[in-house]
Amino acid sequence: MHDLSACELLQHYRRGSLSPVEVARATIAHIERWEPRLHAFYRFDPEAALAQARASEQRWQRGEALALDGVPLTLKENIATAGCAMPLGTAALADAAPALADAPPAARLREAGAVLLGKTTMPDYGMLSSGLSSLHAAARNPWDLSKGPGGSSAGAAAAAAAGYGPLHVGTDIGGSLRLPASWCGIFTLKPSLGRIPIQPPYAGRVAGPMTRTVADAALMMGPLSRPDWRDGMSLPAQDIAWQSAPLDLRGLRIGLWTDAGWGLPVDPEVQGAIEAAARLLEQAGAIVEPLAPFSTRAMIDGLDRFWRMRSWLDISALAPERRARVLPYIRQWVAAGEHCSAAELFQGYSQMAAFRDSAIAACQAFDFVISPVAPVPAFEAELASPLDDPARPFEHIAFTVPFNFSEQPAASINCGCTKAGLPIGLQIIGKRHDDLGVLQLSAAFEALRGPQQPWPTP
Repeated sequence: MHDLSACELLQHYRRGSLSPVEVARATIAHIERWEPRLHAFYRFDPEAALAQARASEQRWQRGEALALDGVPLTLKENIATAGCAMPLGTAALADAAPALADAPPAARLREAGAVLLGKTTMPDYGMLSSGLSSLHAAARNPWDLSKGPGGSSAGAAAAAAAGYGPLHVGTDIGGSLRLPASWCGIFTLKPSLGRIPIQPPYAGRVAGPMTRTVADAALMMGPLSRPDWRDGMSLPAQDIAWQSAPLDLRGLRIGLWTDAGWGLPVDPEVQGAIEAAARLLEQAGAIVEPLAPFSTRAMIDGLDRFWRMRSWLDISALAPERRARVLPYIRQWVAAGEHCSAAELFQGYSQMAAFRDSAIAACQAFDFVISPVAPVPAFEAELASPLDDPARPFEHIAFTVPFNFSEQPAASINCGCTKAGLPIGLQIIGKRHDDLGVLQLSAAFEALRGPQQPWPTP
């Protein structure tokens, strides 16, 4: 039962061939087999999940079922849920007080009847593309337990690939949905800024669905995209048919972007998988043309300085004994922020606009753009990043970070694997606010790519 999609589970519930309680029990048992080695959960609450499943079962019996009633769900640690502390993956905040209210994504999915199994892990402050944390055991990649799942939505991606139920939610400010989705072989949509209300909102930050199938992500977008006044950056309410049919690819103009202009070189196996995906789209009638690099080393270096300063302000405000508990890699990375001048800070902040303008201009000639998500496959679980060097922390996010600040929707969908069996993600980027188009193109590619390798088992 844990391998069934949300769409399949809802069909079973409608027919009465499965119940939410049966599914919750089966999923909990499956998690208990995986979790001692995977370390995907920050907080796992089977009893609360079973209570929610029993309430869901009663709604189905009364004919009052909600949109996602009885479907298992996990939420990333930094998405507040009432009564649960939110330590942000760091031992420095291990004694954080419980949250007083659900953040918008949690509230919307509860209102839709989803059964919350628990909260998934993240690295310190969400500032790593890794499952390494000073508070949690290092999260592992279910395809190869010696590798990490990526991050910062580390536990969410591992949980989705391992079958901790079908629905998961993570967050992204530079690639934190797409990178772990790529490295764990699942699907995610980083939506346009404001499409899914979030708290707290700020430039570049979004929440998004993490699932095994495009259809399940589309199913989640209905509740997740409902407005919430607490996010002053959220988009106006729109009646979007999220579960629309896949796109007809004939005549679509698609840009193929395989040289980011900076960062790690693209691994040959990754390059081969992306080029093979482009050929599939061409064979289906799309017009695929190369897209030249459009972001620069100056952009990411400036943004790095800004993020270091911003994070240094947070960490330096801690009492010394708390500061010492932060992951050493993060402490080394933020240290340079102490000496950042006002001019450097302003110049760094301005690179958000530079990324936005260059990405929007580069994509203008195309209906969609495709690229690698990550230049390299999954790396060792004990490392903070592929280079594990706080002086060069962002060499692996060159393909993802521009679209956080251009506010464009961007998905990761599996398009192959290495000889060692590690997944490779294809990034699909749409024009600003065309989240539906990205889902429809993703669904079309999902049908083209053919059968995938079986999901990993405990």
